[in-house]
Amino acid sequence: MGARVVAIANQKGGVGKTTSTLTLGAALARRGQRVLIMDLDPHANASVHLRFYPEDLDVTMYDLLMVDEAAWPGLWKRLVRRNEGQAWDVAPASIRLAELDVDLKGRKGKGAILQQAIAHVRDDYDFIIIDCPPHVGILLVNALVACDLLVIPIQTDFLALHGLKLLFDTIRVLNKVLPQPIRYRALATMFDKRARACNRVLELLAQKMGPKMFNTVVGMDTRFREASAQGRVIYDLDPDSRGARAYDALAEEMLQS
Repeated sequence: MGARVVAIANQKGGVGKTTSTLTLGAALARRGQRVLIMDLDPHANASVHLRFYPEDLDVTMYDLLMVDEAAWPGLWKRLVRRNEGQAWDVAPASIRLAELDVDLKGRKGKGAILQQAIAHVRDDYDFIIIDCPPHVGILLVNALVACDLLVIPIQTDFLALHGLKLLFDTIRVLNKVLPQPIRYRALATMFDKRARACNRVLELLAQKMGPKMFNTVVGMDTRFREASAQGRVIYDLDPDSRGARAYDALAEEMLQS
């Protein structure tokens, strides 16, 4: 079977998507799991956060999705990177990912390219976590087709609830053609227990999603911002912080599910 492939996606930006990708990956790695973080967002936020700058890289996820299958084994070896002291691997992004809707226009089976490419490294990892772009297109379709589980970070804010419709519309369309429906679970993020609105949104999410919600709720924590500014993850700064403990709990939920 190999790695569990987890896509982290939401049509709305600023909901904690990249933070969730990196922190969950780090939390799983701290538990001895072999983790690959794959940056599929043309903004390359996860890559830049970890100090992998697209302009300095000779190979990125763009190349993986553009080359023929015969080139994948050699390309994977050049693509995957790891910083000193880092406990997980990274497949970095490029702004050129934004061109793929045009570049892959005539390619047969273009929605399943990532799934096929991942098959070449699946046995090397326990988890492959994909940071997805915040819009519907060929990149998101590839991530959804490739994943075993879609994690949807949802900011506990009323406006964030409206951004879910597009994502669920995409899931419904794909489910009509996929052999298995896309499994998904929602993750409440940026929760402020002092704010009445946040508590109300959390209640609504629990009612709407039921068992599709993780029990973990990620609260606000300034340590996330501090870690990002230093090119690190929250565990490097304060492994006992509220934010770190939340993703520890999420990692345990993932391992037990």
